[in-house]
This record gives sequence, C-alpha cells and structure tokens, in this order.
Amino acid sequence: MIQSGVIPGVAFGTASDGDGRTDAIARNAMCAEVGAPSGWATISQVHGRVVAVAAQPEYLGEADGLITGSRELSLAVATADCLPIALAGRHTIALVHAGWRGIVNGVIPAAMGAMRAMGDEPSFAAIGPHIGPCCYEVGDEVIDALGGHRARTRWATQSADLAAAAQMQIPDIEVEVSPVCTMDDHRFNSYRRDGTAQRQVTVAWLPMA
Repeated sequence: MIQSGVIPGVAFGTASDGDGRTDAIARNAMCAEVGAPSGWATISQVHGRVVAVAAQPEYLGEADGLITGSRELSLAVATADCLPIALAGRHTIALVHAGWRGIVNGVIPAAMGAMRAMGDEPSFAAIGPHIGPCCYEVGDEVIDALGGHRARTRWATQSADLAAAAQMQIPDIEVEVSPVCTMDDHRFNSYRRDGTAQRQVTVAWLPMA
C-alpha cells in the first residue's frame, strides 16, 4: 500500500494488495500494514454524487462517497482508473470515488458539504493513483462536460486531466496528487488498459489521537 504524505489515515492499495472489500485475508493484511481499523464501511459505486455517512462497519448501498467521524472504522472505495480522493478535517474524514461523471455530478462538493454538515471543514486532500492525461483519451463530450481540462496523450490525441478538474472543486486547501498513472503502471488494475473487473482499494480512517 502507498500511504499519503499529507493525510496520515489514508493508504492507496495496489493490485497485489487484493480487494479487502470481499477478501478478509487481504483486508486484514492491508490493515495490519498501515494501522487501519479492520472494520470497513463499503458502498456500491455508481458514478453519482451520494455521500453515505458511516458510523459502523457495514455496507451502505449505492453511493460514491463515504464520511465518518468515528475512529473505530475504515472507509473503503475501489478504483481501476478513476480517482480515489480523501478529504480530511479536524474530526471527520471523507473518501470519494470520482470518474469524470462523478466530477461532473458533483460528488466532491457533496463530500465537502457532508463534512460541513458534521461541523467540520476540509483541511487537506489527497488524490491517489488514477489514469493520467498521458493516457486518458476522450472525446469532446467529456471535455465539454468537465468544462475544459483538455490535454494530450503520449500518442498526441485529445485527453482529459481528471486530477486538474477535481482540484478545481477543492479550493483553498493543500491537495496532494499522485503522479502514478494506473494505465501506465502495471502495479495497478486499469480498466482502460485491460478491461479488468479487478479493482484496487483505497482505505481512509481517523487515527487514534
């Protein structure tokens, strides 16, 4: 797992870490490695803007974000090119799954709003490994929906910079952005590269004070 440099309670999984949402052995190994609670709150991701409030380890249905103020559980989302985004405040932490549709649908501001509804404010953000503009070839409809953030692939076709689009929705705080492109780096599952159904899991938690 790759731990965030700005949020102590965030770790980005690789393909070799397995999927701790369904594999208890992988979950226990991941949690032991980074010191995260072994009880997880999980969701079914649908590229929307719903952010579920987690108070205990459980499955919370269809959503694309999770938030908690509890130090007794971990939040988990899965990606294979989309952005895993963690937002940390003083006493809450949120974790978001954001592809281009999720960004357009407003899942990031929804997560920030959920933090504020719990009396907190995001202080730091971390964007984990995701498909980079070097490889994320898209049509005009995606660029238009994102409001820009046009880039070029290594092979000189049009691409989108998803991390830049996400950062525009996270103003005024420090945002750590992983330089790793999941399509380029074979340590990670990539739907664009392989059409895989496998995912790597990002875990976020509030460390014990």
